[in-house]
Amino acid sequence: MSDAPSQRSALHAIAAFEATKGLAALAGLIGVLDLLHRDVRAVVLTLIGRFGLDPEAHYPSLLLHYAELLPDTDVQMLLILASVYIALRFIEATGLWLGKAWGEYLGALSGGIYIPFEVVHFIDEPSWMNAFIVTLNTVIVGYLAYALWHRHQQQGHA
Repeated sequence: MSDAPSQRSALHAIAAFEATKGLAALAGLIGVLDLLHRDVRAVVLTLIGRFGLDPEAHYPSLLLHYAELLPDTDVQMLLILASVYIALRFIEATGLWLGKAWGEYLGALSGGIYIPFEVVHFIDEPSWMNAFIVTLNTVIVGYLAYALWHRHQQQGHA
């Protein structure tokens, strides 16, 4: 599939997006690990106050809820799960960047797994952002499925 420049560009764009998700997850993991050595609730309350947010509002209260859970987190499990996610994103990005079929399979599978959960989340909490996420992931998975189909068709006629 990655013969045409436009197809290569699309795979490169998806690869860059996946690598960005991996970098964001890595930054998030580093931030969470740094917070483990602090009074997380106090840090969150300071942030909420600095931005003039209502601690009782949905997102600030959600943040406070997770801040209270963080000290009891199984750090080893968090490291393992986050490391697997980050590695998966970078491996997928590499395969897509290089135009490899395994990268397309990995991307379609790993993205496709999330779609049912994203749809349920959208149904439970409809918003433009949730609609955008469902749409973007569906387009990416659809494109990768098309790329695999196209690759298969080319190999069948070669």
